[in-house]
Amino acid sequence: MTSAPAPTPGSDPLLKTLVEAALAGGREVLAVYATEFDVELKGDKSPVSEADRRAEAVIEPLLRAAFPDIPVVAEEAVSEGRVPAIGRRFFLVDPLDGTKEFIKRNGEFTVNIGLIEGGRPVAGVVLAPALGRIYAGAGDSAWTAKVDAGSTRVEDAEPLRAREVDGAPVAVASRSHSTPETEAALDKVGAAERRSIGSSLKFCLVAESAADFYPRFGPTMEWDTAAGDAVLRAAGGAVVTLDGRPLGYGKLKVAGMRDFENPFFIATGDAALLDRLELSPAE
Repeated sequence: MTSAPAPTPGSDPLLKTLVEAALAGGREVLAVYATEFDVELKGDKSPVSEADRRAEAVIEPLLRAAFPDIPVVAEEAVSEGRVPAIGRRFFLVDPLDGTKEFIKRNGEFTVNIGLIEGGRPVAGVVLAPALGRIYAGAGDSAWTAKVDAGSTRVEDAEPLRAREVDGAPVAVASRSHSTPETEAALDKVGAAERRSIGSSLKFCLVAESAADFYPRFGPTMEWDTAAGDAVLRAAGGAVVTLDGRPLGYGKLKVAGMRDFENPFFIATGDAALLDRLELSPAE
């Protein structure tokens, strides 16, 4: 694979704004994380905490101020019925992805901000505030860096490039929430090792060549995946549905699905693995 361009976190105005917004949200998340917070259940029985709401409350205004013409689709706003009209470009925000990991206090939760253009994620930032790590990608350039989530510093940025598989691939898949479809996919690609991690960090493991393959045969929403998907694609990977097409965004009024719901998908750093599943990334 070709080498990635040198990471320059401050040189892309779009990514710079997304990083600043994610860090602002991360500070709110960590402020709640340090307390004995309460957790509620939303109408769909998924958990929500004060951290979700506080992070979204600071991220949305920052994006609207910087990009007033781009709608912001944010998870908690949508759950409350506030859904903006979307066009060709819009943001997808998950202020706290991995609320269950947040509740368990294992650090594997993220702040996700992705920009969609023409149904595809073209830029994204994934911040893991408790782990002090951020991932970003746009176009064909992706990078990761240490962060001091209590401030605005991004340090020691390194380029990301997904790897070609040499030997048995490493899979990212949950042992506790596995499905027969997941196990079948792992068998088909010949996965010899399985790693487990929460939230959108699964995409990031593939993007940073710590894993090769992430099959998802369970429900997800577009705000869960957009940022990590953008990072992985910018790192040279692919995210495709079971018909081999790139995972699309802005899905509304699809029969049998909620608005902004994803179908099952496969994320990989090496498209050759899709051949083992008889899938090929389509344009």
